[in-house]
Amino acid sequence: MSDRPNILFIMTDQQRFDCLGANGNPLIQTPNLDALATRSANLTNMFVQAPVCVPSRVTFFTGRYPHAHRNRVNNTPLSDTETLMPAYLKDAGYTTCAVGKLHLYPPTRQEGMRRGFDTVLLQDGLPPNDPFSDYVAWRKEHDPNRHIHYKALAEDVAPGENPYRAALPEEYTETSWVGQSTREMLTRLAGGRKPFFLFSSFFKPHEPFEVPQPFDAMYNDVDIPLSPAVTMEDVGKLPLPLQTLILRDGLQEVEREELMWRYRSYYGAVSHIDREVGRILDTLEDLGRADDTILVFASDHGDQLWEHGVSGKNVFFESSVHVPFLVSFPGAAEAGTCDALIESTDVLPTLFEWAHVPEPRHCQGRSFAPLLSGSAAPYTHRDAVFAENVIPEVITGGTRNFRFDKGQGVGGIRHPDAKMMRTRKWKINYYPGYDGELYDLENDPSEARNLYTDPAYQATVAELKGRLLDWMITADETEQIAEKWLL
Repeated sequence: MSDRPNILFIMTDQQRFDCLGANGNPLIQTPNLDALATRSANLTNMFVQAPVCVPSRVTFFTGRYPHAHRNRVNNTPLSDTETLMPAYLKDAGYTTCAVGKLHLYPPTRQEGMRRGFDTVLLQDGLPPNDPFSDYVAWRKEHDPNRHIHYKALAEDVAPGENPYRAALPEEYTETSWVGQSTREMLTRLAGGRKPFFLFSSFFKPHEPFEVPQPFDAMYNDVDIPLSPAVTMEDVGKLPLPLQTLILRDGLQEVEREELMWRYRSYYGAVSHIDREVGRILDTLEDLGRADDTILVFASDHGDQLWEHGVSGKNVFFESSVHVPFLVSFPGAAEAGTCDALIESTDVLPTLFEWAHVPEPRHCQGRSFAPLLSGSAAPYTHRDAVFAENVIPEVITGGTRNFRFDKGQGVGGIRHPDAKMMRTRKWKINYYPGYDGELYDLENDPSEARNLYTDPAYQATVAELKGRLLDWMITADETEQIAEKWLL
């Protein structure tokens, strides 16, 4: 048996930081994740480097910023010059497996294996990718309801009940399939002679909001606090690229009752995942592998849920870039809350330090293993975290396909590549040519007042823009200093 630890990496899609009981939400029911948090390091200031699936996931798996790995939007291929976490681990002697959403392009099992996974059971959760889905194939063989699409809503919902109740019974949903397949994979891997890396990836709580019984009714009587409705005056105070994003289908005015049901369904989807995570952790314990396994729970980004007028993500507001992150490694990571500023770039070097795998030269993150060790090992705290976003990700495609004109941009928006820097007090979001956003997070945690053009804050804007520029120049230092130059 190898002396290297196993790694079980569980990821959800579009789960907000505040949608976890352990993170202070008294309404959501996540007993298994809350129990995990009590024996884990709960990193309460983890921020992703892109508020959209593919760029964020590639950052988790490379330790590199989106501008460096160049996967800036969904449904784009990863450069062959980039190497993902499972490939490094496979070369180091690990058995590598993935269950659920990978979101690589092309969206096939073969692409997942080409990128380093020995075994892939795929379910990206997007109907256009159904031909490549192992979950869809499994349903055809096992589900008596196979004629019903897995996103379909029930048609017999009574007035006053959740209109987003799923048509499928719970045991045939994609969430339950990912949980079941993960447990089966764990059982297979636990008896092997090699350490394993298992990536278990749930599509939910990503929209659409279908949720099966009994989770559809779990929050029927719960009044979840909703964010204030957004007006055109509010939108007009934001930079033009952000206005374009928010108004891409007109200002989305969702009736409060309808929005409440969407929140309840979102909460129900999180609780469904929580049950599956609990079963996975029980299996790991029953197999006797809990003590020699690094366990990570994270989300790839958050969800606005109509805060600031935005559905989904693709923005730099806290609800999109601030994510839950739990890591358990007995004997190496002390349990407890850690409020240090952490980036998702830091995850790969941390796991590799614990796994005794060399950190790739071009990794741009830093290991936080010393921070969690409980020893006096040196660790330099971050005083800021960064994120990036390409605005055409959300203003093009389908019926919103704007033409790109060189020198004019997309849909009339030039320089759609926006940058974010967040300190403990300040957040600056910069859109070249279109001003930006500045928020005082200590006094305005809901990011309601944009101070960017306020004359009283111009010195702060200048200082933070300078720091953004410094980051952009220095982030790629290992690629600016080519290895052959050092000979």
